[in-house]
Amino acid sequence: MMGEAIEFKSGTYLVNTAAGILDTRTKNGITCVWRGIVDQSGKLNCTWEFDWDKLERQGVDKLVGRIFVKSQTSPIYGSNFDVKITEENPEIKKQLGGGYNAYNVSYECSLIPHYENPSYDEMFEPSDKNDAILVVDGKKLHVSKAFLSYHSEYFRSLFSSNFKEGQMDEIPIGEVSYEDFALLLSTFYPNPVFPNDRTVETLLEMGRRFLVSSAVSSAEHHLISNSIIENEKMLWLADKHGMSKLLEKCVRRINTVEKAKKLKKSKEYKTLSDATKLKVYERLMNFI
Repeated sequence: MMGEAIEFKSGTYLVNTAAGILDTRTKNGITCVWRGIVDQSGKLNCTWEFDWDKLERQGVDKLVGRIFVKSQTSPIYGSNFDVKITEENPEIKKQLGGGYNAYNVSYECSLIPHYENPSYDEMFEPSDKNDAILVVDGKKLHVSKAFLSYHSEYFRSLFSSNFKEGQMDEIPIGEVSYEDFALLLSTFYPNPVFPNDRTVETLLEMGRRFLVSSAVSSAEHHLISNSIIENEKMLWLADKHGMSKLLEKCVRRINTVEKAKKLKKSKEYKTLSDATKLKVYERLMNFI
């Protein structure tokens, strides 16, 4: 699955035989360091080094896109090219132009994050450790009753002898997609898959519906430690799902009048609870 494109646009720099680091920019969890130098043959040698460790922790597998180098004073051949950035190849090197001692250049870059897709089918294959079959969207998930019951009051009740489903060979789970349900189970069964910004909101909804508190805790930990979601939306998620630690952190981030105004203009502000709005107001009073 792909995320939204992340755009970089540099200023214009003079690159000659003595140039080094030209530009450093950080956007949406990616830091790009651009270096350039002109060699003895008059060619422009550029290097883009990408630090995207934060996106990797969010489940991004690779970044795919294009870089376009523009010159203000001289033509550059081959200046528009495709790039693929992976954990093994975080650096892009390109030799451009020729015949000049110096170049006035800038670059634009567009990168699309590609997320890893867990193999849910492999996670829930038949095993001698499993003793129940859940059917979601027509697909069968082989699971352990004891393990799911330990993590969720919903499953504890579902597998109880007091419910007819507890006596069924195959138990249907309705009104949920296979991907969303498998995402929820994958956070604790059989080997935990950690949330990321793409999955965290769905995971919170699933965790609340199926009473999996560990999924909500895992989502809160991600939002506190790794997320690059804007504070306004994060505050709304904390308020909606009762994540007190995250809520306090989001409120503390509102440390200027400008940030408070930005929150009030956001679409999320209208749906905040009165209690959270009061916390924001009390926080703002510290700066007046």
